[in-house]
Amino acid sequence: MKEQVIIIGAGPCGLSAAVELKKIGVDPLLIEKGPIVHSIYRYPTYMVFHSTPELLEIGDIPFTTPNEKPTRNEALHYYRLVAARYQLRIQSYETVTAVEPGEAAFTLRTVDRFGAVHNYHSRFVVVATGYFDHPNRLGVPGEDLPKVMSYYKEAHPYTGMKVAIVGGNNSAVDAALDLERAGADVTVLCRRAELSPKVKAWTRPIFESMVQKGRIRVLYNARVTAIHERTIKVNHAGESLELENDFLFSLIGYRPDRTLLASIGAEIDQESGVPRFDSETMETNVPNLYIAGVIAAGNEANAIFIENGRFHGRLIAQSIAARMKQQSAKADQVDSEIDKW
Repeated sequence: MKEQVIIIGAGPCGLSAAVELKKIGVDPLLIEKGPIVHSIYRYPTYMVFHSTPELLEIGDIPFTTPNEKPTRNEALHYYRLVAARYQLRIQSYETVTAVEPGEAAFTLRTVDRFGAVHNYHSRFVVVATGYFDHPNRLGVPGEDLPKVMSYYKEAHPYTGMKVAIVGGNNSAVDAALDLERAGADVTVLCRRAELSPKVKAWTRPIFESMVQKGRIRVLYNARVTAIHERTIKVNHAGESLELENDFLFSLIGYRPDRTLLASIGAEIDQESGVPRFDSETMETNVPNLYIAGVIAAGNEANAIFIENGRFHGRLIAQSIAARMKQQSAKADQVDSEIDKW
């Protein structure tokens, strides 16, 4: 199958790139290993965004909500609406396994959910894979036990359970409050001496109140050293503790996976983790290979969010439009020279 542009990833930044390309007359194909905006789908069921609706908008389509801060479900609805409004072509549940550069086009190999292998050819490729599928690891024995999870959905299954949360940022605080309301026995293990300064201003006082009332337990300067079926071992300020535990949520962030990007030939700084790219076009050192969204960030993945990553698509579309115009002009010149002969 031959395409002009293939976008790998149908998250908000991939969708934004697709919309901007459609505006210049290019109909890209998006290949997504999960459902559309898979990362947002994996957010907690009742999550509320930090951002206001207008900061999540793409494609000049208003994000309408009666709330000051939009919810996860509203965001899912909004991005489905954008995809439908622009009639974006999205191959869901299909994983790109390899991308090989060629003289005239890239060759992409994929595997769909039935195990069938597909081959595509495209003049341009945009890598817009996120980071939510690659949680940071604790690196301790027992981390792979079924009771350990890197994603939090909702509190109901943990009523009456002893639940530990590793982390000190918004995801950990929000999960702790949700679990406490559902009747879980919650212990938060924060590796630092205090919560992250990024914790939402309207959430922090509620969390601190629950701690003061003894409804949530917090251990600062705490690090999990081992996980067992019914207990966890914790180093708390140099003291070794063993805590009863039914479930553990490791909410310590995520990291972009640049394996595919590197395999195509993109240069990546080993120290910072930042791919080499032109910030004015988002093109990498590999001609006609672009990046969009958090994949452009380094090891500090939180440097790029939907709010700023959504603008990458416009830069990419402008660059591809210019490249196509340039190639068309060269072809016309060749035809003109032939006609002279």
